[in-house]
Amino acid sequence: MSKAAIDIAIDGMTCAACVARVEKALSAVPGVVSAEVNLATKSARVGTDGTPAPETVAAAVEDIGYGASVIASADSGAQERRAEAREKRARLSAIAGLVVAAPFLVAMAAAPFGRDLMPAPVAQALLAGILQFGLGARFYAGAWKSLRAGSATMDLLVALGTSAAYGLSLYLWREASGHGGHEPHLYFESAAVVIAFVLLGKWLEERATSETASAIRALGKLRVASARVLTPQGEVERPIAEIRIGDRVAVRVGERIPVDGRIAEGAASVDESMVTGESLPVSKAVGDAVIGGTVDLDGRLVVEVTAVGTETMLAKVIRLVEGAQASKAPVQKLVDKVSAVFVPVVTLIALGTLAFWGFTTGDMERALVNAVSVLVIACPCALGLATPTAVLAGTGVAAGAGILVRDAASLERAAGTGVVVFDKTGTLTTGEPVVTAVEAVPGERPETVIRLAAALEAGSDHPLARAIRAEAEAAHIEDAAPATAFRAVVGGLEGSVDGRRLLFGNTGAMRAAGVPTAAMEASAAALAERGQGMSWLADLDAKRLLGLVAFADAPRPDAKAAVAALERERIGVVMLTGDGRGAAQRVGAALGIREIVAEVKPEEKAQAIETLKSRGFVVAMVGDGVNDAPALAAADVGIAMGAGTDVAIETAGITLMRNDPRLAAAAIDLARRTVATIRRGLFWAFAYNVIGIPLAAAGILSPVFAGAAMALSSVSVVLNALLLRRWRPNLG
Repeated sequence: MSKAAIDIAIDGMTCAACVARVEKALSAVPGVVSAEVNLATKSARVGTDGTPAPETVAAAVEDIGYGASVIASADSGAQERRAEAREKRARLSAIAGLVVAAPFLVAMAAAPFGRDLMPAPVAQALLAGILQFGLGARFYAGAWKSLRAGSATMDLLVALGTSAAYGLSLYLWREASGHGGHEPHLYFESAAVVIAFVLLGKWLEERATSETASAIRALGKLRVASARVLTPQGEVERPIAEIRIGDRVAVRVGERIPVDGRIAEGAASVDESMVTGESLPVSKAVGDAVIGGTVDLDGRLVVEVTAVGTETMLAKVIRLVEGAQASKAPVQKLVDKVSAVFVPVVTLIALGTLAFWGFTTGDMERALVNAVSVLVIACPCALGLATPTAVLAGTGVAAGAGILVRDAASLERAAGTGVVVFDKTGTLTTGEPVVTAVEAVPGERPETVIRLAAALEAGSDHPLARAIRAEAEAAHIEDAAPATAFRAVVGGLEGSVDGRRLLFGNTGAMRAAGVPTAAMEASAAALAERGQGMSWLADLDAKRLLGLVAFADAPRPDAKAAVAALERERIGVVMLTGDGRGAAQRVGAALGIREIVAEVKPEEKAQAIETLKSRGFVVAMVGDGVNDAPALAAADVGIAMGAGTDVAIETAGITLMRNDPRLAAAAIDLARRTVATIRRGLFWAFAYNVIGIPLAAAGILSPVFAGAAMALSSVSVVLNALLLRRWRPNLG
């Protein structure tokens, strides 16, 4: 297990072979326990045992010929700035390449119409030379570095292929000039246009990849640069870096809340959509927590700061999304194995093509052109991009919906989920009791029972007291006078209301006061069998029972839709709870859950998960991230539902930023779509080579078309990943 993670920005990687090479170099550094290199983000996340310095790790990458720099943990905007710089360089190179190659492109377009617009040989050599040795110098540099390190990359294939075409053209031109023959067909345009297409493909690839990483940019824009701090001298505007825990900051209507904190004064509706994915405004009042980056819609607030800097929720969310996007999916291991041998194998195929055509036809010119086509079309860029771009897009769109994915492995495991296990309390239910029944003895009315109970509970903040007051308010029952001579007793409350001395409490309290409950024990037993708790109300002066109030933990209004969504996808649903069987069955019946495991101690929940796994299921566990930690860890996929609590973010593979069980079904749906996108991208990446290499070897594809197909393969794979950005959670 790594004690420290180091993020490294890497320049110069072009294909999956580069990724394998960099990972090998990083893994060789003493103290490095894991290394995940991402071609899409041009970065590496390195897990260490804490001994190697970040500069030492970066130096290992530089030693094999790539640029490397350590990314400061506090600089979460660095990745975005690097991506913008790469896109700008790629755009300028592509434009320059197309401008220089324009005469060749015009001539090639005119040729089918019988027009020969090809420049003179000297102009061809000059234009192609600018592309070959100017704009294409990067390919020579990359090829030389890879050869020095004993490996082969895309740069080597491009350098070999275009150099062969350019060299063949020089040879044919010289031969024709030296012997006074007719002007030969030259291949300068092949070398020039291939490089122009490769540069164009790189720009389109960088641009599309940047789009897949838009989630980080969107989250970064939520940061606020300064806040108005309340001081004895009034409001003073200070940079966020100078804000301290305990400070109080003022927030006006329409402004972003600058810090994490609790409302000390005021009330407002807050737009939390960009952080939690909640589309509707959330009402906030004194004592409620607020998240930095959310928007105050309609009321002035004073917020007491509870977290600053890297400890804010927004900073943690950004770190988690960046970590997920830098991680590597298990399916990538197959790609890495293929990439390690891909370029050498392609080089051998190109040499075989050269030998076959040379010996069978004696036409070395044609043999060399076919070999060049093989080298050009086989660049493994698409293989290296298929997985990371899909992970970038999938984790980004998930974050926008309030679903945080820890790493690509969690996403891939979630895609195979066969059973979802829900904790009951706080996950499928609200975790707050509600009144389910009010019954009175003959001669009394239920309205009187709830009115008197509410009067006794008027000064309490206990969850049961809140439920009773809410029930009385909902029933529009006239308030009784507040209780006097109020005191707490074991198992209940005692006080005088309307001149009557009352007791409201459990069976033990009634027994201690000498109040018989036999008149309503049949009703109480029926309620208990359905999993409901209860409290009795009695007149102490008369030693007479007045009635009872039953309570239960109410199902979440969206829980039934979550269960239905999972069952539509043929995913089994199990409820796992420590509550009694009656309470569990009541909730299960309300939500349509048939398999219930009740009366399970916290330490036994993990064993229940293992039992399900032993039946061959891929199991996802949905809990609150605190009491369910062992079960979350035991499951194949832990899904913590806790409005983004610290424990949830630190322990789960997937965290739901708001308490909505429908997001669990949405997370699995997105995971399946992401994995399907990865497989589709890998299929096309392999298909281009499986189809293109034989066509090139057979002489059917010219180097120019091979170059265009190679560029198209990378761009199409990235565009395939971009389709994930259209995903939206189905919360119906």
